[in-house]
Amino acid sequence: MAVTRRTFAGVGVAGAAVAIASPAVAQSAPQVKWRLASSFPKSLDTIWGASPSLAKIVNEMSEGRFNIETFSAGEIVPGLQVLDAVTAGTVECGSSYAGYYVGKNPSIIFDGSLPFGLTPRQQYAWHYFGNGKKFIDEVYDGFNVINIPMGNTGGQMFGWFRKELKTVQDIQGLKMRVAGFGGRLMAKLGAIPQQIAGGDVYAALEKGTIDATEWVGPYDDEKLGFQKVAKYYYIPGVLELEANVGLYINKSAWAALPPNYQAMLRAAASYTLVEMQASYDQKNAKAIARLVANGAQLSVLSPEIVKSLRVALEAVLDEEAAKSEQFKRILEDWRAFRAEQHRWFALADTRAEQATYTTGN
Repeated sequence: MAVTRRTFAGVGVAGAAVAIASPAVAQSAPQVKWRLASSFPKSLDTIWGASPSLAKIVNEMSEGRFNIETFSAGEIVPGLQVLDAVTAGTVECGSSYAGYYVGKNPSIIFDGSLPFGLTPRQQYAWHYFGNGKKFIDEVYDGFNVINIPMGNTGGQMFGWFRKELKTVQDIQGLKMRVAGFGGRLMAKLGAIPQQIAGGDVYAALEKGTIDATEWVGPYDDEKLGFQKVAKYYYIPGVLELEANVGLYINKSAWAALPPNYQAMLRAAASYTLVEMQASYDQKNAKAIARLVANGAQLSVLSPEIVKSLRVALEAVLDEEAAKSEQFKRILEDWRAFRAEQHRWFALADTRAEQATYTTGN
């Protein structure tokens, strides 16, 4: 069934959809043509796929009057320059991950993912019902951008390594592709973090330019072929318990839209967020089984390494808070919310899921 403005309200993913789902779009509604630049290659069909999916929904809801042409990483700008392109108005909108831009403003990481941070459900609880959106909007104001969550990878893996990690000392001198604040943690433990776009990671790992990489999870990692050039696949994925993908919109382009077109974007982004996360959950469960069957060695980080990573995280966060009043304000709120959420999830989801798995498998 096609997702149209009439059928979309039945999905129930966003109240905004209901507001635009009754009368036909007025024939006097303007024709709008936008370009969307994504940070992701088309080969990664799930994280890239949110962009054409969003464009299709908006087109159908507007009865062809609001068209968004989508471009993958490198077609208009390199994958790590999407935020710059939206800020400058080179494109009206983009799809990207906030962790790529921590060098511009470290506070932006609270919109992406933080090590030992929030799960997807916790992230959106903070965003929509805590103070998250207020803080995140403040950060993106500085980039001339409106930001709307449009996808999530769900829980990730710690990464692929060419050699085993037995102790903290094994991290010394390790060249690892790792985005966001995960890189700062690894640097604290002696690694040399590298910022490399997804489409270029395999070549760097194959050539030995890097010794390890994290990307997303089994489905995407298998597609990129990391299992061919690195044997050890480590868990738990404490560097990213989730990764929010944002729809970045130039503020002038947003202001020029009629309110019902703005509502269409919000509703379509809510749909693609649910779609992406559900798709990853389904695909990763099958992909991890294939990877292990084909020789990937699923390995567990030692308690010593996990503890050292956690200590490094809190030190990095405190250091950043000492340099930025904005970061400090967000961090205080985020830490308090994280503590409440993890206490609750430990009582409910975590224990129930562990009990279900151990008694049924």
